[in-house]
Amino acid sequence: MRPLRAFLAVAALLSGVACGIMPTDVIERAPAPVIEIPPPSKTIYLLKNGALTMEPANVSSASVESLLRALFAASTQPLGELDTALRGYVFEGIDDSLNPIRRDEVKLPRTSTLTVYVRGPGRLSKIAMAQIVCTAQQDVTIEEVKIVQRYGDRAPVTRRGLTCGQLK
Repeated sequence: MRPLRAFLAVAALLSGVACGIMPTDVIERAPAPVIEIPPPSKTIYLLKNGALTMEPANVSSASVESLLRALFAASTQPLGELDTALRGYVFEGIDDSLNPIRRDEVKLPRTSTLTVYVRGPGRLSKIAMAQIVCTAQQDVTIEEVKIVQRYGDRAPVTRRGLTCGQLK
């Protein structure tokens, strides 16, 4: 046992000297590389010369709700050559009917109806509804959109079965 220890000690000593590299403490040459991941960049539908146009929007997540929040937030900002038909309207939230079913222990994706709640004066124009519906339907699981609009003390107005294709 003793010869083995002596051999290992000599081998350890020679291995540091034999390779020509002197042992030192850690020397920091530069900061460690860091990756910065930007928030997901998605698109929302705004208006350019009265027609729908897709425009990039930086959102906090890739969810439909984040996109719709960005769409309505744009209506409170100067947009330069762009415009929106949603000025004066407020986004109040969504309900999603997505409920995947199971068949033979495999989840099958199912399309859904997205309900969007909006508060604002007067009736939403067709182009305003198109902005909402086309922005939401970028998520391929959303088959149709239902918009529930509340204004003043009147009963809510509901528009069902809306699709981007029919409103464009």
